[in-house]
Order: sequence, then structure tokens, then C-alpha cells
Amino acid sequence: MPAIVGAFKVNSVGTSSIVHVGDVITISPYSEVKTFAGAGSFNTGDGLNIYNQNSVTNTYDNDVVDQPMAGNL
Repeated sequence: MPAIVGAFKVNSVGTSSIVHVGDVITISPYSEVKTFAGAGSFNTGDGLNIYNQNSVTNTYDNDVVDQPMAGNL
């Protein structure tokens, strides 16, 4: 079903990013990444007051493959 899209601004596009406007059947990623971050790492905004006491980020991951990329190329 066609969509009417107004004006939009793209600030940046990474190396494995996808920017698509309109109809699409399949969008497949070409890369994968695992991010570990502690409490309050991705907070954004003006005037934040963040109180993280005794924060621990557990980075132990015993499985080998989280998101297989087979068949996406």
C-alpha cells in the first residue's frame, strides 16, 4: 500500500545502515554487533539527573551465536 511521506532529514547513515522510503518486501542486515553498557549509558536529554549506585554490567555470554547472518547477503 503506497504511503505519503512528508519531508524528513537524515543526519547520518552508518556503513551498514539502511535508509528506505516507500514499499519494501525484505530488508536484511549485513552486519551484527553486541553492545554492553551499564545503567544510564544511553540516557539523552537536557538536564538529566541520574543516580546509579552499585551498577554492574554482566558481559558473560555463554552462547556462541546470537544473531546468525546466514542467508542475508
